Amino acid sequence: MKKLVGVVLFSFISFLVSLILQQYSTPDIHPDLDERVLDFTSAKGQEDGSQKSYAKDCLSRYESALYRKESPYKPSSYLITKLRQYETLHKRCGPYTESYNRTIRKLEPAHLTHDHKHDHHHETSDDKECKYLVRIPFDGLGNRILSLASAFLYALLTDRVLLVYDNEGDTADLFCEPIPETTWLLPQDFPIRNRLENLNQESPECYGNMLQHSRNSSFVYLHLIYTYDDYDKLFFCDQDQIFLQNVSWVIMKSQFYIAPSLFLIKSFEQELATLFPEKETVFHFLGRYLFYPSNPVWELITRYYRSYLANSDEKIGIQVRTFDPRFLTAAFNFTTSTLEAVPDTILACSFDNNVLPKINMNGSQESGRSKSVIVTSLTSKYYEKIRDMYWEHSTVNGDVVAVFQPSSEGGQKTGNKKHDRKAWAEMYLLSLTDKLITSPWSTFGYVAQGLAGLRPWILHMPKDEVVPNPPCTRAMSMEPCFQKPPLNGCKMRTEVDTGALVPYIGHCEDASQGLKLVDPNAS
Repeated sequence: MKKLVGVVLFSFISFLVSLILQQYSTPDIHPDLDERVLDFTSAKGQEDGSQKSYAKDCLSRYESALYRKESPYKPSSYLITKLRQYETLHKRCGPYTESYNRTIRKLEPAHLTHDHKHDHHHETSDDKECKYLVRIPFDGLGNRILSLASAFLYALLTDRVLLVYDNEGDTADLFCEPIPETTWLLPQDFPIRNRLENLNQESPECYGNMLQHSRNSSFVYLHLIYTYDDYDKLFFCDQDQIFLQNVSWVIMKSQFYIAPSLFLIKSFEQELATLFPEKETVFHFLGRYLFYPSNPVWELITRYYRSYLANSDEKIGIQVRTFDPRFLTAAFNFTTSTLEAVPDTILACSFDNNVLPKINMNGSQESGRSKSVIVTSLTSKYYEKIRDMYWEHSTVNGDVVAVFQPSSEGGQKTGNKKHDRKAWAEMYLLSLTDKLITSPWSTFGYVAQGLAGLRPWILHMPKDEVVPNPPCTRAMSMEPCFQKPPLNGCKMRTEVDTGALVPYIGHCEDASQGLKLVDPNAS
């Protein structure tokens, strides 16, 4: 009876929200970063029907407060102001505006960037009015989300308009437009659109290449993927940012969450400190601001949540991703791992940290709290072992544990629309949980923990069929890891420990050379 009342009450609240959306127009700039938490009030929109249409086009923006717990973190007033300013800039300079139409003429061959060593103060104030960052996606969905968030951060810092190259249509299919009455999608008739897929380190417009050969170009291409070299990495140096600030069109291909290294650029230091007094909230706020699920994905999320998670006392997420050992060796110097002991490692982590209750081998207990566990993995074998254990045994404290897995795709299928929708839905569902266990090196888990605002327990992958001791480590912050940052200093061009330069940047728990933002005052 209690569960039935809960379902009825939840449905009634959802109905009221839908009714309100039909009756009232929405703000003409971005609404609350999280509707119940953040003070991000804005001017009332024009009551011409366009705002009602915008609300219907992105239900998740206005319904997510029904599903997400209140965040304990508050954005700085300066971040809110900066986001409002960006929205105004994007509306003024976005696709097909007068400023955009004027600035794309600079992509004609006659308009070239000056040599890096020369004076660059050659543009008028009108020319500098609108500058752009075109982002090219790369790698799997988790990487694309993280790299897009940090590209947006770079656009905020440099007063650029972010435009997203969406050749496969996946961005439009998975996410709502973040800003009303405009688009962040790069137009189909962008003058050099047919060149974007093929830009690489050998391209004459590549920044590292330009530095080596003193070349000029009508735009600058930033190559920030796993193959980038020491010249490409000079992007993270102050003197190179001075050059780039005078370039109207910057095109970035990245697979990384580069935010930690942006904090090490001296000219950005004060601005970032004001934007994010709590350093570990960068992706938490920007992710919630940018990434609202599209209506088809939101339908997957809400249907699953109402069916399996809504009525439990506690929701627990377990994200399992195992990698090819060859990848681990190449990327992280991790030599061996065995998969058979992964379920026991998950359970050991859960028991040691009171995430899940131990089972009772001596019969049943009185009913305690209800716990719903959502397991996300490309295979079902980890889920099945945990599910069967709680199906066949009661728990020592009487808690009732139900274990679910939304999908098991068998392998990563980046670019497959149905697969990517499920992946994004599962990341979001994990972000609605109360406690979270994640796998090392997985950007899927990074996205979930950042959106949730949770510090997860990160599994230690087993070797030689032995459960590690300890089986997991509590993350020092909820921020994602920049897995392959530059290691050389900008002045001496020699290797430095970038994880020891400032107290709010440390090395990642799962990637010893990686960097992540931390709050030095956090417990």
